[in-house]
Amino acid sequence: MMDYADTPRQGDLDGRGNLSEKALTEYVVWFLKVCLDQVEFMTSLFDLERLGERLKLYTEQEGFKPEAYRLLDETLLRGEFPRGEAERATGLKERAARDLLASLVEDGILGSDTPKGPVSLRFPMKAVEVLFPRLFPEA
Repeated sequence: MMDYADTPRQGDLDGRGNLSEKALTEYVVWFLKVCLDQVEFMTSLFDLERLGERLKLYTEQEGFKPEAYRLLDETLLRGEFPRGEAERATGLKERAARDLLASLVEDGILGSDTPKGPVSLRFPMKAVEVLFPRLFPEA
């Protein structure tokens, strides 16, 4: 199909250059269908609609306090959040919230570019089987 885009022009009504406009158009339509198919396939593997549920499962499996899921969910919804908001997000006292946040950062599921900067979700290798089970099926 990819060679088809370079087909010579088929008569006077098939484009203005040396190559066929009809063939190029058919190639572009084919290429875009393949792209769309791949996007749909990868979307199904990531299953982002249920990532929150799998984050909760991960916190349970790793033995974190139940409030850890609130931090991860907050991060999932917002993209990142300031460390100072851990207390509000978890409902824990300041020290307990900071300790929980530090344990999630140490685990690698949350991370930051700087020691005091906002935290965002990270996906350490030990978490990918739980978080993306269809992307990394059991061997």
